[in-house]
Amino acid sequence: MPSFSYTAHPARVVFGTGTFDQVRAEAERLGHHRVLVLADPHVGDVADRVEKVLGPLAAARFDGAAMHTPVDVTERALEVLRQAQADCVVAVGGGSTTGLAKALAARTGVDQVILPTTYAGSEVTPVLGETENGVKTTRSSPDILPETVIYDVELSRRLPVPLTVTSAVNAMAHAVEALYSPDANPVVDGMALEAIGRLARGLRRLAADPADLDTRSDLLHGAWLAGMCLGVAGMGLHHKLCHTLGGSFDLPHSPAHTVVLPHVMAYNAAAAPEAMRRIADVLGAADAPTAVFDLIVECGGPTALRRFGMREVDLVRAADLAVATPYPNPAALTHEGILGLLRHAWHGDRPDPAAVDLAAPLSIHRLTEQVVATFTGAADTRLRDLLSDLVRRLHGFAVDNALTQAEWARGVDFLTRTGQISTPTRQEVVLLSDTLGLSSVVDVLTNSRTPDTTPSAVLGPFYVEGPPALAQDTDVSQGLPGIPLYVDVTVTDTDDRPVAGAVVDIWQSNDDGFYDVQLPDLDGPVLRGRFRTDPHGRLRFWSILPSEYPIPTDGPVGQMLAATGRHPYRAPHLHFLISAEGYQQLITQLFVRGGSYIDSDAVFGVKDDLVVDFVPRTGPAPDGRKRDGGWRELRYAFRIAQQSTFSPISPMTTPATALKEAP
Repeated sequence: MPSFSYTAHPARVVFGTGTFDQVRAEAERLGHHRVLVLADPHVGDVADRVEKVLGPLAAARFDGAAMHTPVDVTERALEVLRQAQADCVVAVGGGSTTGLAKALAARTGVDQVILPTTYAGSEVTPVLGETENGVKTTRSSPDILPETVIYDVELSRRLPVPLTVTSAVNAMAHAVEALYSPDANPVVDGMALEAIGRLARGLRRLAADPADLDTRSDLLHGAWLAGMCLGVAGMGLHHKLCHTLGGSFDLPHSPAHTVVLPHVMAYNAAAAPEAMRRIADVLGAADAPTAVFDLIVECGGPTALRRFGMREVDLVRAADLAVATPYPNPAALTHEGILGLLRHAWHGDRPDPAAVDLAAPLSIHRLTEQVVATFTGAADTRLRDLLSDLVRRLHGFAVDNALTQAEWARGVDFLTRTGQISTPTRQEVVLLSDTLGLSSVVDVLTNSRTPDTTPSAVLGPFYVEGPPALAQDTDVSQGLPGIPLYVDVTVTDTDDRPVAGAVVDIWQSNDDGFYDVQLPDLDGPVLRGRFRTDPHGRLRFWSILPSEYPIPTDGPVGQMLAATGRHPYRAPHLHFLISAEGYQQLITQLFVRGGSYIDSDAVFGVKDDLVVDFVPRTGPAPDGRKRDGGWRELRYAFRIAQQSTFSPISPMTTPATALKEAP
């Protein structure tokens, strides 16, 4: 078990769309009454809006924030701060404005509220970089960390595509370096990989619709996480070089980061193979440095330092400055090595995959890119992106594991048999997805929820389209043996208002652990049905207590479980699929508290909030029925969310279809 230390930097983050309007409330929450608004000349209209929202709190404004935080600019802003007697700064803009806010805080202790319009990420770090006499220096202190960051996705939508690309790659650099930092730890690793994935996903979708909120949200969320990584794990060769290029040669900040990143990754690849492998996996590529370079090219980003006016003759001096001060880095820092790195970056060379070879010949890399290139003509850009990513990951899997012909043949045979055994009533492919946890991953991605809604769960392989329409109070067990179960559930919206007429599909196994589709001797569907909630959003029916059961083990999935020493059992549960006009569909399961395999469900479907009491009862039931012996009662309130562009409906069953078929 690894040992590590992790320090979380205290800061308040407000993330969403329309959060811009909360700036006054955040300043007042910090107890301030006189605010200095900071901006750069490119976001003057946004600064106007900030002043309007702040109202009487806006005491002064300074629009002169400059790249690389020159000390003379800070001194001018400091004078404005003092004259206005401001007790708080609100900075709107990119890294330049954030840097100026930090510089003022470092000198006066003034509180900061930051509204980023780019993907710099520095707003969540306690690091300040300042330039004086052509040299950029950095320092870190808890006093430099802003108190509040307001991320408004709407603000980043106006960012031009070229600046979006370089700003996002700049953010990606924070996450990349965090993975091989001496201060790396599992917490930072998780944030870094999530950041890289979100940033890459956003960049790949950017060209299709630069104003798309989902795309911009991914980029902003990724930049936030990447900034968190930088604040905890510190900086290495990449940031040192970029500070040198910016502070000493006046190169633009985020474009320099964009050009340099793939070459620094190539320089460090041999010394940090695990970090590079994980980055490559996230990017769906065989090696990380070339994948980042290709992503930049795909997005139209800059790849050569000479494009920004840097002279080739200055590369020697840049290498001198870079190695002058020791700092942590996986690969040894040599003047010759850094100079070679800078020459590649100056020319705009694509990193040579052979130089960072992950046990794969160059021909494989070329083959992968040839295959990916065949998808460029796809009319459906989402399909193109999915297939391209899939090919890169499959090829990378084969390379990383030195897959043999015999192993691949066995894999093909396994997948073939998985398809062949599948029928309309037995979905072995779904079962494979379930047992590998993929169904649960897709469930989380598709049905990410708020604390106000009921958690979703996997559909499972035994759902059947068009279950029989049943009336309230029906006994779906149809006399099958088992402990009687009275189910009394309600469906409400997130404000606890009943949802009348909601269509609710239910299905479960029998007392022996089999679904009706597994029992050909049964006459028609049993232990499944389609109900509609009453005007109070209520649904009542009888069934039997669900029991644990093994998933089918007579096919390829069962062989896989046996070969890996895994049990096939599912925890006892009752399935629900809830649809209502105007609401997001909910697919979920309720698990019997105290049931077997709750902690080791074979398809990873159990969520703590879905483990509920099936309460033992005796005597008459709530509907007046007399029961000999004990019975169980399940009461539960499902909360569903209204539909929006961010709450997609599962394609398995549409509400329109369900509403037509329900009684």
